[in-house]
Amino acid sequence: MTIFRFFCPFFILFFTQTGYVQAFTGTYGINYGRIANNIPSPDDVVTLLRAAKIRNVRIYDADHSVLQAFSGTGLEIVVGLPNGQLQNMSSSADHALSWVKENVQTFLPNTRIRGIAVGNEVLGGEDFSLWGVLLGAVKNIYNATKKLNLDKLVQISTANSFAVFATSYPPSSCKFNDNVSQYMKPLLEFFQQIGSPFCLNAYPFLAYASDPEHIDINYALFEPTEGIYDPTYRLHYDNMLDAQIDAAYAALENAGFHKMEVIVTETGWASNGDQSEAGANVTNARTYNYNLRKRLAKRKGTPHRPKNIVKAYIFALFNENEKGGHLSERNYGLFKADGSISYNIGYHGLSAGHSSLLSLKSICNEGLSWSYTMVFCLSSLILLICWS
Repeated sequence: MTIFRFFCPFFILFFTQTGYVQAFTGTYGINYGRIANNIPSPDDVVTLLRAAKIRNVRIYDADHSVLQAFSGTGLEIVVGLPNGQLQNMSSSADHALSWVKENVQTFLPNTRIRGIAVGNEVLGGEDFSLWGVLLGAVKNIYNATKKLNLDKLVQISTANSFAVFATSYPPSSCKFNDNVSQYMKPLLEFFQQIGSPFCLNAYPFLAYASDPEHIDINYALFEPTEGIYDPTYRLHYDNMLDAQIDAAYAALENAGFHKMEVIVTETGWASNGDQSEAGANVTNARTYNYNLRKRLAKRKGTPHRPKNIVKAYIFALFNENEKGGHLSERNYGLFKADGSISYNIGYHGLSAGHSSLLSLKSICNEGLSWSYTMVFCLSSLILLICWS
């Protein structure tokens, strides 16, 4: 425990001196959805994530069993405030303070909660009553973190779908929908003040499935293709995800927000779908997620923003059998419900070395994070070499 207590002040100092909190370490993360009755326990999920070396995780609520399982593991998590609680949080600063105390402060610092996503795809969504309360909820949640001295540790954000845009092709033409702008602009002004990014749920799969006759599937899958040319930017795009991200940057620039970062909070490809969902199959899902992983590992930006390294959370960790809607909604997982892989992109399921991986987790839960376990192992190896 002594090592962990020493580590925390240094970690906090790092975040303070960078100016604004950053909720994302590296470039690759994953969404851990749990609308299912057959997926592994949170403890097993920790084992799975650490075996895959996936450090950044998003959940859509603040479930205490998940937050407890993540304690002492070194995994970094963004919790979610569900849409159903936005009205309550917007109308009462006290309720927002209580929510942050119970669902965030209680678990710090052992559980590395690095962000709070306030609502999901609210603007542009079907529930118009939430559009007007989103900003109030965001402000009250942020003020709660500030009151609890957590604002330098926990980033506040909200994820947006492509429904907030009027058009996105070519990328340079992208602007926010007129009916969304009156809500989006004050939200972005506040995010600019507190250093939060613009969070985007970007799905080349959905774009392709909506118009397979006119969209080259190779362009959507990061495969070799002619791509597209944006005459205004005078830039060539060889994959759709980069174009979607730059479209978001264009919308931000058109609205006057030239320095705000775009982070992809959801992207993925369904491995199965209805007959009407073109391209939803295992082969395409594997190709997209394998190529996406390689693309993110390059740590490079987009054609329009080459210095802004692309960061993305993959959707999703598991197939979720209780989700409604199209069949695709239940088939985005990199892993099946039993913890085995849905297809091979370089990860191993829970069945491979499960018990040994669990023993590593128990070591870390005794007070050492994953990084300290690695330091310990490397130090031991150096000593053995020296002694020999």
